[in-house]
Amino acid sequence: QVQLVESGGGSVQAGRSLRLSCAYSVRRVGCMGWFRQAPGKEREGLAAIDSESGTSYAESVKGRFTISRDKSKNTLYLQMNGLKLEDSAQYYCAADERPGACIVVAIPEKVKELYNYLEHWGQGTLVTVSS
Repeated sequence: QVQLVESGGGSVQAGRSLRLSCAYSVRRVGCMGWFRQAPGKEREGLAAIDSESGTSYAESVKGRFTISRDKSKNTLYLQMNGLKLEDSAQYYCAADERPGACIVVAIPEKVKELYNYLEHWGQGTLVTVSS
């Protein structure tokens, strides 16, 4: 059974940094990623990572956010730097055991909709950026 538990969200001023964590229990990790959803807005895929540590990023966060994974700790991270007001949202960790899910890394344009490719999601953690 796949379990994903996010943590690290909170309130932060614009320009500051925050690191999200996702503790996971996945039998065989194919690909993992992060997406977010703000109130009244559509989901937005942000970043994905495959089993070889290949990554892909949405243009909106490229250069500011970094996805990484510590396999020894079964934890996925999202380092967020230079946070903006528009980064306020509920952030979700996602994972999929199927190798085909890694299309979100192989074809970077697909990362924007990674929630359509990664089957398992966590409950989310809230990030609020204020001025």
